[in-house]
Amino acid sequence: MWATAVGVARVRALETEREDALFRDPLARAFAAAGGLWPSSPPPGDEAARRRRLAVSFSIVIRTKFLDDLVRQASASGVRQVVLLGAGMDSRAFRMDWPEGTRLFEVDTCAPLDFKASVLRQERAVARCERITVAVDLREDWPSALAAAGHDPAAPTVWIAEGLLIYLPEDAVETLLARIGARSAAGSRMGLTLGSRGVIDRFGADAAPGSAASLWVSETPDDPVAWLAGHGWEATCHTLRERAAAYGRPIGTPPRREERPGGLISAVRR
Repeated sequence: MWATAVGVARVRALETEREDALFRDPLARAFAAAGGLWPSSPPPGDEAARRRRLAVSFSIVIRTKFLDDLVRQASASGVRQVVLLGAGMDSRAFRMDWPEGTRLFEVDTCAPLDFKASVLRQERAVARCERITVAVDLREDWPSALAAAGHDPAAPTVWIAEGLLIYLPEDAVETLLARIGARSAAGSRMGLTLGSRGVIDRFGADAAPGSAASLWVSETPDDPVAWLAGHGWEATCHTLRERAAAYGRPIGTPPRREERPGGLISAVRR
């Protein structure tokens, strides 16, 4: 599934080339090229498929900006530990400015981390904070691996799960949140992206076998604020449409009936 992360890098590379880019990711093009996704692939002949592809790309851009802002706010509040769960080709350690003393943990399996390391060596990339990779499957005992890598649960942490939960069944999502909560001191922050209501029906129903959308299984709970309160988090939820408008990229199509807050979530541990 980590090849999906290379596809995300391709989207970030295309955004980086825009004059009005919402973020700049200088490494994204190198990840996409090494993964065989640069230059961009020709769009599929199916117009509906093309539109779905554009919609997914748009959501990646908006969520990246949303989580960039969340991480900056957490850093400004004094948080000096960052954990990226299912880090993929995330390059925040290299492209963002970090306060002195920041430690950033990238948790993922060996295959994407090894691929990423080869590209970083090729690009001679230098992290702007202390970057620590933790090679472990999130279905295994990743909290112990994170602890062994030096994560301090007594200090606040900002946790990022970007484009991850949609691939996990409900019980795995609950387990993940419980494990995060057990290692989160008061003042910790969390940024989550979730599949909006109806997204699996719209995108996954006729998705090609093995494609990212064919692997989607989880959508936003009916009441994400109450759901996260049950896990000890005070959450604020946004729709993609709301954040896109705030960033100057309004969605031109009318809202869908099933749209509701929850696709983009920021939360604080009290």
